[in-house]
Amino acid sequence: IHLATENEQYLSELPEQAGYFKETRIVEFIFLLSEKWHLDQSARYQAVELLERFMIKQVEQMCDNRGNAKGRDQGQRSSWSSVRDQIASTFVLRLVSCVQLASKLSLHYSRVTSGTALKFLQSLKYSYTKQELLESELAVLNTLHFHINVSTPLAYVELLLEVLGYNGCLLPVKPLHQLCVQLLDFCYLTRETIYDTLLKIAIENATPSKLQIAKFLTVKEDFMLLAVGVISTGVFILSPGHWEQVVEHLNCITGITAESILEFSYAVVRRILGSTTP
Repeated sequence: IHLATENEQYLSELPEQAGYFKETRIVEFIFLLSEKWHLDQSARYQAVELLERFMIKQVEQMCDNRGNAKGRDQGQRSSWSSVRDQIASTFVLRLVSCVQLASKLSLHYSRVTSGTALKFLQSLKYSYTKQELLESELAVLNTLHFHINVSTPLAYVELLLEVLGYNGCLLPVKPLHQLCVQLLDFCYLTRETIYDTLLKIAIENATPSKLQIAKFLTVKEDFMLLAVGVISTGVFILSPGHWEQVVEHLNCITGITAESILEFSYAVVRRILGSTTP
């Protein structure tokens, strides 16, 4: 109930720019860096979500500040160019800071120290100091008003798996959990393709309008839907004999319709297979 409420609250306050900083190359960078630093599974998703929320707020603040100081038309164009340059110049530093903060939130023994982060940045030819690294972490914290410990989709997946077990679903829990984590990684890395397929299924049209794309944003950011879709796909791959029962249970637990769960699983499996036909 707590996770469902948190998810609904997040969706009700969703900014128009949600998802802009979950582009595949950014997610891949964070995942590879998390692997390099031996962080636990939840930390990499936490880092992606932290960076996304921070960057959106930072861009909003920069545009507001420059919009107040500049005129229209040419002034706005030069203002956006300046904002873009400023974002680009510090983007890798901010990304590393988000991974650092995520490592601290995970309470993992492999917490990323300033020395480790600096060494990595230096390997990319950046010349930041420990003070600048600390200031970058504080910039993220202050921009997000220290509200950084939010639930990731992995928390939704793991809790739903627990509830399924409690409800009597006889599933191969350990291999299913491992597969669900792989599928969650896959969904993050191929996000645009999966949700593009899902949108076209939902509207029964291959060319969605701008309004339909905008309205679909709440679907793309729905962690509960992502979690049930990942579990459903995992069961379909690993234990297809239990699939209908699991979908029924997930529907009862979350209220998400069996049809929506089926459509999500279809979009994921289609992307895994690289299929272009139904």
